[in-house]
Amino acid sequence: MRKSNIYTPGNRRKINPDWFTGITFMKDISGAIQSKEQDIYHVYFKGGSKTKLHSHNGNQVLIVIQGRGKLEFFKKSGNKKEDFKIKRTESTPLNPGDIAYIPKGILHTHGSSSKKLFSHIAINILPSKKTQFKTAWYESDFKTVATTLIH
Repeated sequence: MRKSNIYTPGNRRKINPDWFTGITFMKDISGAIQSKEQDIYHVYFKGGSKTKLHSHNGNQVLIVIQGRGKLEFFKKSGNKKEDFKIKRTESTPLNPGDIAYIPKGILHTHGSSSKKLFSHIAINILPSKKTQFKTAWYESDFKTVATTLIH
């Protein structure tokens, strides 16, 4: 049996600060327990930080641990690669104990909705065996800036 604790120091994963609106850090749980079916992280958002707009090539589950947050879904419209619009389709408050499911390919953001700490467990379900979980990140002008491996 492998065991880890989300509150102990260690197993912090370096993140790209360009993917968030403020101070955010995460602990790699899947690495600690050597999970091969999914990537699991405990993500901490400080002082109102949230993710920038992004989507994943696999499904994602969020389990809220602490604080108040928000999950927002968006839809892209328009046919041109460089000329499209983004519309918010759903906004859901997140509170301790809440579980949210994000289907693959859905544009979304999530993070703190107040100036206090917000944290959740993110379970990134690998799309298939021997496939890495990928995230496509967008800037505030909604143009794709990078596709990044999150494993």
